[in-house]
Amino acid sequence: MNITEIKILETIIAIVLFFLIRIVIVKLIDRTVTNHLLHKTRGKIIKKLLQITLATIFSIFILTVWGIDQSELIMFMVSVLTVIGIALFAQWSHLSNLTSGIIIFFNHTVKLDDYVVIMDKEYDIEGRVSDIGLFFVRLKTKEGEEVTFPNNVFLQKMIKKKNV
Repeated sequence: MNITEIKILETIIAIVLFFLIRIVIVKLIDRTVTNHLLHKTRGKIIKKLLQITLATIFSIFILTVWGIDQSELIMFMVSVLTVIGIALFAQWSHLSNLTSGIIIFFNHTVKLDDYVVIMDKEYDIEGRVSDIGLFFVRLKTKEGEEVTFPNNVFLQKMIKKKNV
């Protein structure tokens, strides 16, 4: 086998692996959406975010296989990440809410339609979880008011589930 055939074989293996991992991720997210009674649109957003990340990783791998100079690739990636970092630094709270939204999506016990008490040092807020979005969690109080919490604040508060 010559070098070109080996590169083609490695590329094919990488593409097959990409699609297999992508299928597993999609099934995991769909199962999480179903088990936690989340909105399907939220699952779509998480899928796209993870698929973009996965595609970037595999693209870098394939470029490396085909002989792109690693120092040039690293320089390009550092430049892109610097620009993205500067842009996101200005929007730090958005990045924090986005990350918290992913954590809430996969790992939080609160689900849609749960009745919760968010315990704060000043006063507690009670309500039914009406929406868990990528940036905000919305509660509907007994009085019919809608209270919106940024995901990062929701993740930091002590939450008590109530049976109503």
